[in-house]
Amino acid sequence: MIDFLIKSTISLTVFLGFYHLILEREKMHQFNRFYLLLTIAMALVIPFVTLEIIKIVPVVQNFEPLHTVITPSEVPENEIQANSLPVVENINITPYVLWSLYGIICLLLVFRFGKNIWKLISKVKSNPIVKYKNANLVLVDEKTLPHTFLNSIFINFNDYNNRNIEDELYTHELVHVTQKHTLDILFIELLKVLFWFNPLFAFYKKAIQLNHEFLADEEIVKTYNNVPFYQNLLLQKGSGNPTIYLASNLNYAITKKRLLMMTKSTSQKIAILKKVAIVPILAGLIYFFCIEIVAQEKISITNSETKVAEISDKDKIRDRYYSNVRILLKDVRTKNVIDKMYEELSLEEKRNYLNWVPNMIIEKEVPKPLFEKMTTKKMAVWINGKASNKEEIKKYKRTDFNYYTYSFVHKNARTKRFPQEYQYTLYTKKYFDQNLKNSHLHFSNDTLKMVISELEKEWKKVDKILSPKGKADTVVWYTKEKESYNLYVNEKKEKKIIVIDAGHGGQDFGATKEHLNEKNLTAEIAKKIKEIHTDSDVAIHFTRTNDEFLALNDRTNAINNLKPDLVLSLHINNNKNNNASGFEVFVSDKTEFLDKTKALAEQLSSKLSKTQLKNRGLKTAPFWILKKSDCPSMVVELGFISNENDRNFIASDKGQTEIAKHIVAFLSEIR
Repeated sequence: MIDFLIKSTISLTVFLGFYHLILEREKMHQFNRFYLLLTIAMALVIPFVTLEIIKIVPVVQNFEPLHTVITPSEVPENEIQANSLPVVENINITPYVLWSLYGIICLLLVFRFGKNIWKLISKVKSNPIVKYKNANLVLVDEKTLPHTFLNSIFINFNDYNNRNIEDELYTHELVHVTQKHTLDILFIELLKVLFWFNPLFAFYKKAIQLNHEFLADEEIVKTYNNVPFYQNLLLQKGSGNPTIYLASNLNYAITKKRLLMMTKSTSQKIAILKKVAIVPILAGLIYFFCIEIVAQEKISITNSETKVAEISDKDKIRDRYYSNVRILLKDVRTKNVIDKMYEELSLEEKRNYLNWVPNMIIEKEVPKPLFEKMTTKKMAVWINGKASNKEEIKKYKRTDFNYYTYSFVHKNARTKRFPQEYQYTLYTKKYFDQNLKNSHLHFSNDTLKMVISELEKEWKKVDKILSPKGKADTVVWYTKEKESYNLYVNEKKEKKIIVIDAGHGGQDFGATKEHLNEKNLTAEIAKKIKEIHTDSDVAIHFTRTNDEFLALNDRTNAINNLKPDLVLSLHINNNKNNNASGFEVFVSDKTEFLDKTKALAEQLSSKLSKTQLKNRGLKTAPFWILKKSDCPSMVVELGFISNENDRNFIASDKGQTEIAKHIVAFLSEIR
């Protein structure tokens, strides 16, 4: 509804502004009449029109490595129950109050509208009528100037009998009857009843009625060709007489503008130019409010016969979500390997491998009993991903949060700090708008990596533990058929906190070559770092040291809760060109930590250059972990798995130990 009001109001403003600035001053009143009526209709229709434009996204040839993909399952909305305390969702009565108020005002205006029409109809029925050309002259007792409603012209009985009404005045009112000007007024008045809160319709009515008078005046000037006499007549008759609601009035807006219009002329060329000027205005409104760019399947040719794929609404939603994303996929079951832009995939491949698209996250108010419980009892609660206690929660009002999630925690996943069965996460409006509101519109990365295997079926049967069991610095886990994820963070702050993120894991193999894959190589190097590290001034936390899958959003949430001094994400590169070799360090140029990160990246590059890996230099990239980490962060590609020399080095125990040794030395030198 709000979207309709905004779009229609902007359209009405543009159309009416164009009329007053360009069209009103020219003598093309018939055109202006239909312009005013049609632009009202168009302004009300434009918000409902959607024109889809097919866009083919060009293929990007450069290979940019990016890591992992999050594929959460759908979560049912369940009623919350914890410690036998029932929680009831509050009903927001504000919309009902506003709609009731709108309805009451509309009913009052409808009543007034009907009452005024009935008054005019009653006058027609209760007074003498004289046929005059194609109109009815209604002779009324009250002293009044001629005015018109539908095909009835109301005039004073005595003025009619005494012949006090000039022919010009009869002709003026006949124009209103013949051209059915009353229908225009009834149309705009009906819209004013429905949209009483929008003043633009009142301005439109003024413009329409003034244009009606232009039309009537034009006819008088053509018929009698005596402009001075007619102008004096209007000034004599019109001054001091009130206008009649819903009727066309002789004395309406007798202004300098109306008197000057009688003597004005407009050339045909000027009129055509001003009419044509409407086209770009209309095109602009349609472009901004109606055009929607979507990806579309191209015609595929099979057995020399051209077939057009049938695209469903679900396909269009998926196409928008994955548009311009590179797909790196290996299907172990069929040995099918895909390395393409999403738009290059066949419809069958898209439906087989990428049929999941997240649902829109709808704002959800925190129930009042639940919020009160959070402020009075010890519960496991996070605010925007940060663990909070009841004192911190009291700093907020319940209405400060737009959304919340909860999840059940199994006994083997509970911690000493958070032994509760349920854990909750609250999201503020700002966080919701920035991170959750539009998360369903587009994939959060520019590359999606995926491995499909039979093991995935087994993985779906059990609860997934995403970090080592037992005492850990960071634990993130899912519970089957429960909402969201659970998070435990050890907040003990040491002198220097470093997070080592071993890329990929679980069903996400990363780059692969022969029997080797990226997830195992990075995990082995992370283990070596853990074994070699002895510096008590540096605390190293690992997102994983075994074959576990951790989604991108969960990684950065867990990392940011640790408030580290540096994040180092380990990866292995891949390239179609087998000659490409060496290590690369990536940073983000969209972060406030850029200068510090670049300095640290240079130090790390200097250390890794002492290995046999070639230094390919420092580069920038929009990787998720670089953009979303609230600290200096780097992604390090430790050689190319596609290059034989690099592969042999990073796969060997000696090579992994050497890399780990230089990384640990770098970490110890951080100041």
